[in-house]
Amino acid sequence: MIIAQLSDIHASPNNANLARLEHALAWLETVGPDVLIVTGDLTDEDWHKGYATLAGQFNRLAYPVLILPGNADDREAMNQIWKGMWVSNAPDSALNLVMDTGALRLIGVDTTVPHNGAGRIQHQLDWLENTLTTGGATDSIIFMHHHIFASGIPTMDEIMCDGSEALADMLLRLPHKPLAIATGHVHRPMASRFAGIPVYICGSVCPANPLWFGGDKVPPVNDPVMLMIHRYHHGVLVSHTVAV
Repeated sequence: MIIAQLSDIHASPNNANLARLEHALAWLETVGPDVLIVTGDLTDEDWHKGYATLAGQFNRLAYPVLILPGNADDREAMNQIWKGMWVSNAPDSALNLVMDTGALRLIGVDTTVPHNGAGRIQHQLDWLENTLTTGGATDSIIFMHHHIFASGIPTMDEIMCDGSEALADMLLRLPHKPLAIATGHVHRPMASRFAGIPVYICGSVCPANPLWFGGDKVPPVNDPVMLMIHRYHHGVLVSHTVAV
């Protein structure tokens, strides 16, 4: 199974990010993924009409698209366009999602906090643990918008996901852990480990943030559109970062 991941489109009438998205989707046609998951920040500048524009682009694809909100998104406006995509039993009306493919379960967790750039996950942990353990030892991947390990970029780590320690405690006690956790938000591709699990930050469709660790000099940014391909085959997951 091939899962494509896009993140942080930040589409607006005042930028070229819709064209950058089209570039990424054109490349994906050559891969033919089984599903695409978009991990938040679809629009920018409160451009709620942009969700209909994005839906038009996604509806032309030959594979299903799963969508999570980011801190720049509006849940209510998203729900008007993609009503029925998300589960009905998520806490606090969060836009969580689950897709079962038989051997693999894709789980999306809404980590957004209204009117806040940072995320949180504490209130989702009971739902997430139940979803991870329902149906026995099913392989799974968790997707969310906010990153859960420190990227080293001070401005982004100030608005990362709160509750990561509680998440780690929950994951460590599971007998069958997720194969990976994949996020976005930082606008740069990164990888680390979290509670013994590989964890990734998907690069962005929109222009990247600099790899700046807080020093006096800010490195230049020359990154193209970035995305991820997660390939699950015979019980093994391999995750690729792709520059388009």
